[in-house]
Amino acid sequence: MRYLLLYIALFLCGHQLLSQSTLSELLQIYNTRSVPYISVEELKMLKEKEQVYLFDAREAKEHAVSRIPSATLVGFSEFSEELITARFPAKDSLIVVYCSLGIRSEEIAEKLVKAGYSNVRNLYGGIFEWKNKGYEVVDKAGNITDSVHTVSGTWAKWLKNGTKVY
Repeated sequence: MRYLLLYIALFLCGHQLLSQSTLSELLQIYNTRSVPYISVEELKMLKEKEQVYLFDAREAKEHAVSRIPSATLVGFSEFSEELITARFPAKDSLIVVYCSLGIRSEEIAEKLVKAGYSNVRNLYGGIFEWKNKGYEVVDKAGNITDSVHTVSGTWAKWLKNGTKVY
């Protein structure tokens, strides 16, 4: 009986994820908008004009496949507030946090706000939206790549432009 209930719960969660037709609908389900979004276009423009600290809130294996240029891996499951505050002491600096779509990054951004950072943004659509808009990503050696880690086949549907890596 327990396995049947687990199967039904997983089926319903998966169905809800797959049934979303737009990124906006997906993010409305998973995010609270507790941290303001920044669009990929805004980020691209800001990176060309001023200092932006770009934090990658994905796991190390995802970051190893590709990242937005100049991003620092802060991780999700291994996130350490102490390491961030030691390495980035200026709490008024512009920080943009991203993940695959902007869900995990909101949670990490919330932790940064609670730690006293006052200028934190969540990248709307994450690295998937960045790549979908045609912007470059780089591999761990810093070379331009077309590959993006998509976590699973379920999440991969949101990456429209690039090579999907699982």
